[in-house]
Amino acid sequence: MDVRGAVVLVTGASSGIGAAAALKLHEAGARLVLHGRDGDRLNALAERTGAVAVRADFAEPGAGQAVAEEVIARAGAVDVLVNNAGMGWAGPVSEMPAAEVQRLLSVNLTAPLQLTRTLLPALLDRPRAAVVFVTSIAGRAGVAGESVYSATKAGVDVFAESLRLELAATGVHVGVVVPGVVDTAFFARRNRPYLRSSPKPVPAERVAQAVLEAVTAERAEQYVPRWMRWPIAVRGAAPSVYRALSARFGGSG
Repeated sequence: MDVRGAVVLVTGASSGIGAAAALKLHEAGARLVLHGRDGDRLNALAERTGAVAVRADFAEPGAGQAVAEEVIARAGAVDVLVNNAGMGWAGPVSEMPAAEVQRLLSVNLTAPLQLTRTLLPALLDRPRAAVVFVTSIAGRAGVAGESVYSATKAGVDVFAESLRLELAATGVHVGVVVPGVVDTAFFARRNRPYLRSSPKPVPAERVAQAVLEAVTAERAEQYVPRWMRWPIAVRGAAPSVYRALSARFGGSG
């Protein structure tokens, strides 16, 4: 798919992976619609890229559908949807406030499902279109101290796979980008900084490149970094070996 001139909605574009993906898509010639919570950062990026800015908090009930309707009203059409917005929380699940559980479910799972469902008719009307989900290695391997976050990302992962099968005979491509540890403000906002010495965080720009390739090369699945696919392969082929190594690949970060 050629993104030159295509209308691309990127959620969570105020910072981190979303902002990097927006810049990468802008460089490739896309016409951007950017969603985010931080109005100042969002407007600054929109001014830099000539984008339409849609400020909303996905934790609010019905926010995903509301954003979709606003995007259609203001942009008229959507060719690509990049579901990137997300948040984390780290710590024992027994100590997690109930409000934070609901917030993670709303932002990470409910909103992208609502957004995708509402925009799907518009995407199906285009000759070629794409939906890209930025998930997490935590949704495939599980991470101690991030059980709710992992569950939300696993939910998005299975939704994406099911949607790919559902849309196989259409012009809508579904891609998934599975990052490991990324050098963004995510960890500062999740209640606990990243303290492990390995794996090293990768730049957000590497994930942004994978997002672009998910659209232009119509890639179904990409791990960033690529070696992250091997622990998941071991888990499927040799679960006992995987569990023996889980302290390294599934421990708290």
